[in-house]
Amino acid sequence: QVQLVESGGGLVQIGGSLRLSCAASGRTFRRNAMAWFRQAPGKEREFVAAIDWGGGHTSYADSVKGRFTISRDNVKNTVYLEMNSLKPEDTAVYYCAADGDGLVAWGTSASYDYWGQGTQVTVSS
Repeated sequence: QVQLVESGGGLVQIGGSLRLSCAASGRTFRRNAMAWFRQAPGKEREFVAAIDWGGGHTSYADSVKGRFTISRDNVKNTVYLEMNSLKPEDTAVYYCAADGDGLVAWGTSASYDYWGQGTQVTVSS
């Protein structure tokens, strides 16, 4: 059974930092793209960042460029999201996603085959 388990969310002040982790089990994703999406209350799920299988190529939503960094450790089968200079508009449930078949449009949630349960990030003053 494939599982993606996120951790690292929490409450942080404006301008603070958090590091999210997503540990995969049940299969390896070292040959697959992985990504982070987020969903705020009353809003659609939106793309945050994605990374290719080797970690050499990344993509970010304009709203997080320069503040967030996605990375991965294929030995640990884990993907990370380092979030800095957090803003109230970053408040959301953050979801980890993994491609399962090698066919993925990075920014499109429907392209991903596996999802975590989400971790809440709340940015407050």
